[in-house]
Amino acid sequence: MIMAASSLPAQEKSTSMKPLEIGTRLELFVDDHLVERMTGVAFRLHAPVKQMPAKSPLPSGGYGTIIKDGDLYRAYYRTDIPGYDKGRYGERNADNEPNEITCYAESRDGIEWTFPDLGITKIQSSKGGNVILARQAPFTHNFTPFLDTRPGVGPAARYKALAGSGGTGLVAFKSADGIHWSKIQDAPVIKTPNQAPGTPWPFDSSSPAFWSEAENCYVCFVRTWGMIKPPQTDPYKKFQRRVSRTTSTDFIKWTPLVDTDANLPGEQLYTNETHPYFRAPHIYVALPIRFTCGIEMGEPVEGKYGTTDIMLMTMRAGSASYQRTFKEAFIRPGLDPARWKQRANYVSHNVVPTGPEEMSIYQEASGYRYTLRTDGFISVNAGAGGGELRTKPLIFAGDALSVNFSTGAAGSLRVEIQDASGQALPGFGLDDCQAVIGDAIERRVRWKNTSDLAAIAGKPVRLRFAMRECDLYSFRFRSK
Repeated sequence: MIMAASSLPAQEKSTSMKPLEIGTRLELFVDDHLVERMTGVAFRLHAPVKQMPAKSPLPSGGYGTIIKDGDLYRAYYRTDIPGYDKGRYGERNADNEPNEITCYAESRDGIEWTFPDLGITKIQSSKGGNVILARQAPFTHNFTPFLDTRPGVGPAARYKALAGSGGTGLVAFKSADGIHWSKIQDAPVIKTPNQAPGTPWPFDSSSPAFWSEAENCYVCFVRTWGMIKPPQTDPYKKFQRRVSRTTSTDFIKWTPLVDTDANLPGEQLYTNETHPYFRAPHIYVALPIRFTCGIEMGEPVEGKYGTTDIMLMTMRAGSASYQRTFKEAFIRPGLDPARWKQRANYVSHNVVPTGPEEMSIYQEASGYRYTLRTDGFISVNAGAGGGELRTKPLIFAGDALSVNFSTGAAGSLRVEIQDASGQALPGFGLDDCQAVIGDAIERRVRWKNTSDLAAIAGKPVRLRFAMRECDLYSFRFRSK
């Protein structure tokens, strides 16, 4: 899917524009944050590729999380107690799902999974003794852990999690090993906000949190509700599932919730799954579920019809608003009729690397794994006619420029480095640049047999990318 280049302004910008300091950060073209002008090129959305089933995949289940901890992949997922007996465990209600358990799995490659017998509880899952939380509703409904990367975090709280409902608020958990968990305190750390009478409870989906290196605080994104405008008479379509954001410096005291204004008119965003991208943590990637009510396809759930698909949104660290470069589906339901019933397309929290050139997304309802090229959410694309992109003024560190790109056999990429006024720097014009041809996650750009940019590091520059039959995914300056 391609967004027309005309969607971005083509006029010249003032040379007084304050330069963006990017240092040695990897920068992705998931939005127009760095873009001043595009001519003959356009953003292209890349659909994840469904992989063949693994021999030992993750089972289908409810809300899930994938964490890459060094060489180990850890998976957390919700499922039901096999052969659930309500007489033994209790009745279900809006704030209590005693049939639900939180389970754990491990993998060395992110593809084939094992399910260790942990011995934490006598309650078993369909995979045996891999249960880490049981009979702890509502926390087992949406337990969402993360690896705490805050500098100086204590070993007893290396892992943290949030879980809860509108009835309990969100309660904080900690763990030293990611397997044995305890509450940090009984009281909720994020309390249920005041809402209009009759509004459904918030927090009734995953509430992902993480330490933001770029913001120097914890950030959390939660489900909240709003009224559909104009007002609807159908109670099923009266309220809108929305996403709100809050921050904390200590994981205990959180700022008031702020709505991210992510929804299109009437749009339901069931979950958000927002997380820092593992190669560029100043960019948050969100894979929300878009829930379309009332479409009678597949089987109803709880007597109601609806369909779901997966969207792609991004957010720059420090912002309270998502960017939606594409408003269309990122992962469609596809050919399988089972994916067209209500709530059949959830993905686990986090996009993780599963190889030097590949990253993976896990679908919860089917157990399937989807893959993308590294950095490959969105590219700047040029066809056979060629085109150009010019950036806003930038200040970089390091002494070399690398690009993540792919060309056709007749395609190419060249880069010109300009001063802040838009004039090519001597020796770094398009004619000086060696054509970059091929396909690589990281290829160094060279000009007249040199790639050394140390002399211009720290000064405001613009980059002019001239492309033909090419996709440009990302770039970064770094030291050789």
